[in-house]
Amino acid sequence: MKEMINLNETTGGQVTEFILMGITSSPELQGPLFVVFFLNYMATCLGNLGLIILTSVDSKLQTPMYFFLRHLAFVDLGYSTAIGPKMLVSFTEEKNIISYTGCAIQLVFFIIFITSELFILSAMAYDRYVAICKPFHYIIIMSRKVCWALVAISYFYSIMVSLLISIKIFKLSFCKSNIIRHFYCDGLPLLSIACSYTNEIELNIMVFAALNFVSSLSIILVSYTLILVAIFRMNSAEGRYKAFSTFGSHLTGVVIFYGTLLFMYLQPQSSHSFDTDKMASVFYTLVIPMLNPLIYSLRNQEVKSALRRLFKRLCKPSP
Repeated sequence: MKEMINLNETTGGQVTEFILMGITSSPELQGPLFVVFFLNYMATCLGNLGLIILTSVDSKLQTPMYFFLRHLAFVDLGYSTAIGPKMLVSFTEEKNIISYTGCAIQLVFFIIFITSELFILSAMAYDRYVAICKPFHYIIIMSRKVCWALVAISYFYSIMVSLLISIKIFKLSFCKSNIIRHFYCDGLPLLSIACSYTNEIELNIMVFAALNFVSSLSIILVSYTLILVAIFRMNSAEGRYKAFSTFGSHLTGVVIFYGTLLFMYLQPQSSHSFDTDKMASVFYTLVIPMLNPLIYSLRNQEVKSALRRLFKRLCKPSP
């Protein structure tokens, strides 16, 4: 505490760096957790980079579904990379320090990628609705221009929201403390150490969180409702199974991701327990990006076939 006060006194009451509390303060857990999360991050990078490369080079995966899946892998890799490497470094240092600028950059990219994921998931749900409910118009409705427009709007909106929230947060004065009770720079932990008036930015965060969550989830729920109605009207059991399998994995990923976000953000700040929030954050920032390639692709026969074709091509001796 004395060291923190001296820091603030030399900078006129405003901090120039933050101390992240990390996942645990127990020295005996630092080594094992480093190994666990290192393997987690490597698996995340391997799975998502592999998915990006595979859906880019294989001619049979050039469809809207895999186009959106490629961007989902990109944003998963993005926000896990915004957090994972810095967290791994924290396990090897006695004091986990992040600069003021570094904290701001981490928050900006985290919000961009996490918000983009919400709307890419909703675009994937809409794509499955068109594929199952309007198969004869699928190519026309889900044209390349439409797919790019949906992704571009998601990224543009996410960047706008991220800059708005991040700039407002980092205009605040952090003179109460420079210790963030989290393992990365997130909005609510930063607001808890601000000595400025925070009601306005808290309201902005809650409004955007609710708007993003409700709007994207509404698209998913409406799409899935229409898909289920169409499936139950099918006469063929084989047709029902095939249709259900095309969005069953997506439904699993959506439930896990949205359920965790609901727990994290759509509650008043006074109700937050930072220790509980840290565990939830570990799940959706580090575990879900690792699981998504398994949920969305490795159970998919088309992806398995594409992997076999790629390995045959790589292993084929040159003439």
